[in-house]
Amino acid sequence: MWRVVVWPATIAGDSPQVVCDAMAVAVVTDTTHYLPREIVDRLGLHEVSLYVRWGDELQRESEIADLDAFYDRLRGSDDLPTTSQPSVGDFLAVYEPLVDAGHEVLSIHLSQAMSGTTDSARQAARQLGERGRGQVEVLDSATACGGFGMVAMAAAHAAARDDGLDDVLARAREAREHLAMWFCIDTFEFLQRGGRVGRAQAWLGGALKVKPILSVQSEITPVERVRTAGRAFERMVDYAATLHVDGRDGWCVQHIQAPDEARRLADRASELMGSEPLFISEVGPVIGAHTGPGLIGVGGVPARLLGRAAAEA
Repeated sequence: MWRVVVWPATIAGDSPQVVCDAMAVAVVTDTTHYLPREIVDRLGLHEVSLYVRWGDELQRESEIADLDAFYDRLRGSDDLPTTSQPSVGDFLAVYEPLVDAGHEVLSIHLSQAMSGTTDSARQAARQLGERGRGQVEVLDSATACGGFGMVAMAAAHAAARDDGLDDVLARAREAREHLAMWFCIDTFEFLQRGGRVGRAQAWLGGALKVKPILSVQSEITPVERVRTAGRAFERMVDYAATLHVDGRDGWCVQHIQAPDEARRLADRASELMGSEPLFISEVGPVIGAHTGPGLIGVGGVPARLLGRAAAEA
């Protein structure tokens, strides 16, 4: 049986605040990594929330606690919600206390090809720089969800070692370079309706009747199409085996409204990898509004980038 590993436990002290205060570099993210809250707190990550608008109702993603209710509404609605990036002011509200406390900041975000979040972060960083208030470096993760989360985890590990800003940035970039992540979705319907198909545009038409397997290479990128949910699941297992062969032994599983399938995938992958997942988590409303329920995914990076080998967890 699988269990979730809070990774790496040795990074954190007894409280998240101790971690933040001890580090010269603070790592800021947005909410679209969907790391488990326990990991966010233990690593001392700071978050800026994206937004979801449904009709006249605008909410921060971070304030949408009932994912079951959100996805039930999504399934039954003729109108999809829209999503939007944080404002410059949202970023300043996070950056300013950090730089005033003497931290340098590495701010890592959802792929720029998918969202304007990185642009807002850069504008905020530029405003601080023009006022001579601290140093903020902004990094486009060129990915999303669990892949983005593992890049942030790698940066947090380097920051916890008290590495300088350049070294923390280099570690995040190295994690992104070595990242591989795949996901399958139940239908192309939500991506098509939301206009976020990316390079998979050529698959539209007949693709609505198959199970697409995709990746994120800055934008949503097609990998292959299979005919059944069972075959899609087995291909996810195959991709987990690829992670093992390629030495990406720090790995995760994510899902949307598919906890049983995620657990089965984690079990099968654990047998192949000889290690347990860094985390298993559910993707939230900003990304889920565009992919729809039924997503499962697996991906990984070399565990050495997170501070220790997966076998030692």
